[in-house]
Amino acid sequence: MNVIDLNCDMGESFGAYSLGMDARVMKHISSANIACGWHAGDPLVMNKTVKLAVENHVGIGAHPGFPDLLGFGRRNMACTQEEIQQYIIYQIGALNAFCRVHKTRLTHVKPHGALYLEAVENETTARAIARGIMALDPALYFVALAGKKGETMRCMGEEFGLKVVYEAFPDRAYTPEGTLVSRKQPGAVIADPGEVAQRALDMAKGFVTTVDGSTLELSVQTLCVHGDTLGAVNLVKRIREVLKANKIKVMPMGKGA
Repeated sequence: MNVIDLNCDMGESFGAYSLGMDARVMKHISSANIACGWHAGDPLVMNKTVKLAVENHVGIGAHPGFPDLLGFGRRNMACTQEEIQQYIIYQIGALNAFCRVHKTRLTHVKPHGALYLEAVENETTARAIARGIMALDPALYFVALAGKKGETMRCMGEEFGLKVVYEAFPDRAYTPEGTLVSRKQPGAVIADPGEVAQRALDMAKGFVTTVDGSTLELSVQTLCVHGDTLGAVNLVKRIREVLKANKIKVMPMGKGA
């Protein structure tokens, strides 16, 4: 692969609370996943983040989650398939409104937190998300976990005719089964820029080393770095340097891939 996307979760501040380093990180990524007000974000932050993405020529994606502001969308919720579908439409629609105001377009949808992890394991949840995206705009890309553990998301996306983009996380540790190590476990989040950059390069080349030292094959089209990770700016800068040195171009998802 000589082209890959570099995405980051953004727009997670709300009210009087400031989270992440969006303005600094935005200069080094190619796609932004913007919170839609339920797990984080609010109308003012959504507007500001979309504007910032446009100014930096960064692709814009919706980052919908469970209605769980207190838990940052990382707690499971017992929602029906119908509820999840309508939650997806509601949140994408809200962010899309700000895209229209700034005369740009939404390119992709990446579920957040517990909703993402549930979609990895639960066909009903993955189907509800895909159906919601399809109902609103079938041209939107559906971001799914790369590797065998992402097969449920891939199948549901393709069932509804969506283009699926495979994602990997260089700043997160992987289990031998291909899932992300729980944030509750030590070492789940990797902060060393050199290590994260090497993992990003490995993923671009099609594999990841897991916590037990084994290697998993991955087909990756976009890499995610978390904007609230310690030293996020240094991480994304180092990743881009290493990718460039290995003749891998960073471009928004859907362009050149």
